[in-house]
Amino acid sequence: MKEKLRKKLETLPSKPGSYQMKDKNGTIIYVGKAINLKNRVNSYFKGAHDFKTTKLVADIDDFEYIVTNSEKEALILEYNLIKEYDPKYNIIFKDDKSYPYILLESGDIPYCRYIRINKKTKYKGEIFGPYPDSGAASKTIDLINKIFKTRKCRSLPKEVCLYYHLGQCLGYCQYEIAKDECQTIKDAIRRFLKGDNTEILKDLKRKMLAASSQQKYEKAAEYRDLINDIEYITADKQTVQVTRKESFDVFDYYVEDNYISIVGLFIRDGRLISKDLYIDHLYADARDEFISYLYQFYQTHLLPKTLILDKDIDYSSLSDMLEIKSVTKGFAYQMLKRAKENARINLDQKISIIKKDEKYYDDIALGFLDIFGFTPKRIELFDNSHLGGKNTVAAMVVYKDLKPNKKEYRLYRLEDSFDDLKSMHEVIYRRYYRVLMDNLERPDLIIIDGGLNQLKVASDILDDLKLDIKLVSLGKDDRHNTAYLLDTSGVIIDIDPKSKIFLFLASMQDEVHRFAISYNRKLRQKNTYISKLDGIKGLGQKRRLKLLRTYKSIKKIESLPIEALKEVLPEAVAEAVYAKLHKGETC
Repeated sequence: MKEKLRKKLETLPSKPGSYQMKDKNGTIIYVGKAINLKNRVNSYFKGAHDFKTTKLVADIDDFEYIVTNSEKEALILEYNLIKEYDPKYNIIFKDDKSYPYILLESGDIPYCRYIRINKKTKYKGEIFGPYPDSGAASKTIDLINKIFKTRKCRSLPKEVCLYYHLGQCLGYCQYEIAKDECQTIKDAIRRFLKGDNTEILKDLKRKMLAASSQQKYEKAAEYRDLINDIEYITADKQTVQVTRKESFDVFDYYVEDNYISIVGLFIRDGRLISKDLYIDHLYADARDEFISYLYQFYQTHLLPKTLILDKDIDYSSLSDMLEIKSVTKGFAYQMLKRAKENARINLDQKISIIKKDEKYYDDIALGFLDIFGFTPKRIELFDNSHLGGKNTVAAMVVYKDLKPNKKEYRLYRLEDSFDDLKSMHEVIYRRYYRVLMDNLERPDLIIIDGGLNQLKVASDILDDLKLDIKLVSLGKDDRHNTAYLLDTSGVIIDIDPKSKIFLFLASMQDEVHRFAISYNRKLRQKNTYISKLDGIKGLGQKRRLKLLRTYKSIKKIESLPIEALKEVLPEAVAEAVYAKLHKGETC
């Protein structure tokens, strides 16, 4: 142990607080909290540890600490420091894992939309959920919009749209609808979102049978599909149903082989509606990491009416934030046991996979260390794409701790050009000028797609901006396969093409190329779609925008009968649009 660490450890206070472990570059790699700083921090440097914790300790070059008045204050401080520094070894609840909810907006007009909770936003209305994913939330809203005559438009148009003519909207934009009629619809939506769909299913089945008896088979099929959709989307929510309409969250954890598995179950009106699962390596006390995870989780989620935790867990540091109960019997206790059992089962199932993944990333880290003398914490890769000099774009993908961080991917619309060097100059300048101006996190390594000329362009820009960042390029052979790594001096860096690090670099290059190509294709498609409306007599910019706002896409407009077009356009213009989109077909 280094002498400076030994002296610091001896003088640590026996008080609550937060500690921050740093590597040789001064980067914070782990943030923890403790009731007793002296005991907790010293524990890292005493006794035997597993491989991963030993690696953490080996990376510690220094540490700092901040004394607090209580464990509760230490928890809040720990959260803020984790959010600020994104330490490599911490359990971190990621914002992009947040669950969707459905908002039934306040006001007289019934309108639903799905949201992801932002604590800074004040939502006006009632919130239902969480839902397991955006697909489930969107499907539920689609069903609501088909079953009930809700408002469909995000903002009210000046005239009724197609939904009104299809009988799926009451025309709130044009007509004054009685408040009691609107309230009846909203009450029915509330019951549906709470899982009470008995009356809705009865009504749909009655309508289906009536349509069938009248030989309106297409209408009967529509009702049948709605019934099937409702039964499908609610089937997985019927596994738990009790007479008492209790609503609460329950969390528990399980530890094995220095890994922690955390499971949360969300019960609304007596129904289990979704589950949260987190598994990671354990670097500190399990109870502390569990409490830290809960604190982070409820920064991005609605607070439940009640949180159920095991009676043996000291949750005093969360008591100001949440209404917490411990239970020993009843439905809530059964859910607590289910959370613990799910944590155990999921960890047992995934632990071998996790260990293989960790071994893989350890090997990749060593590969980077062999090539560059360091393992980059943050890598940014660039690729440009165009077709015939048109729709020129660039893409940047970001890898943090060797894993893609899709929240930080960026797309750039560039000036159209055949000149790849000009495009490289534009995107590198735009990106790193912004990094400087906004004081954004800087990468340890930049990888571009191209040869020595592209490298020189990028290197000159970094020099002009006085940014000292390692820069290399990944080149391809004549079959467009990753072939070599090139540095700014023109030296080819030899890597075994069968090695894990070579295959990893190739996968990174494929990822940025895919991202750039997909954006280029999207722009080409968009321009193709828009061009279909060019040159139509009487269809100016205002009418074109009105048409697209009403029907959302060219594909939708192409499928419309001419009568629908005449609802938003003068008759002659509607006929011209129909003729153009249907290649001269007669109306």
